[in-house]
This record gives sequence, C-alpha cells and structure tokens, in this order.
Amino acid sequence: MKQTLIVTTREQLQHCLDIRFEVFIREQLVDESLEIDEFDQSPDACVHVLLMDDEQALATGRMRPYDEVTMKLQRIAVRKEQRGTGAGKTIVLALEELAREQGFDYALLDAQCQAEAFYHKLGYVTVSSEVFLDAGIPHVRMKKKL
Repeated sequence: MKQTLIVTTREQLQHCLDIRFEVFIREQLVDESLEIDEFDQSPDACVHVLLMDDEQALATGRMRPYDEVTMKLQRIAVRKEQRGTGAGKTIVLALEELAREQGFDYALLDAQCQAEAFYHKLGYVTVSSEVFLDAGIPHVRMKKKL
C-alpha cells in the first residue's frame, strides 16, 4: 500500500538520498557534490517527504522556506519505473499541503525544462524570463498559489 511519509529517521532519509542518487547522479550525471548538501545531513535539516509502497521507496522531494510567504520545493525525484504512475504528483501535492499547513501562500520550484509541462498540469506558472542551467541541466523557475 502506498504511503507518503514525512521523513523523521536516518533510514527514511537514506531512502530519499538513494532515489536522488539513482535519478540525478546515475541517470542525469549530476555531480554528487552538487546534489547532496547541508539540508541532507539529517531529517531535521529541512522537510523531506518519501513515497513508499510497503518496503519499496518510490519517490521523494524536500522543501525549505524561500521567504516569509513562499516555500521552495526541491530535489523532487521519481524512480524510473514509477514515472507516469502519479508518484511525482503525489510528492508535489504532499509538499504543497505541508507548506499550506505551515502558513505559506506560494510554492516555488526550479523545474528541469523536460518536466515543465508536468508542473503546468499541477497549476504551476513559469516565472523566469529565461531558461537557466542548474547542475548543467536547463531549468525554469515556476510558482503556484497554494
């Protein structure tokens, strides 16, 4: 049974990092030094969420306050075999709900250009005037009213 968890243990955090390693470092060839940062040091460093199906970790994402009214969603990753199953949408909606519960009015994210249409379907609007590179991958900044 699928379940979205707020990460509270090192084991759960490791599941998140394993998914991100698989997606960003192995598949997309992002340098590990760019992928793992101080917000991955412990479950308390920022809010991470994890989509599980029994013992299988399927997808992850994290969020941090960007300003007093905006939460920034980051590191949203879905295992290859889970793409197209709704796992990514589940993670984004869980992060948005948590941000709303914490009193934030907006969600902001930097989307890989290949995922821009996915975020548009979830109600995000592209707010950057130009494409920019993050870890060598073209991105756009997107925002949504929560």
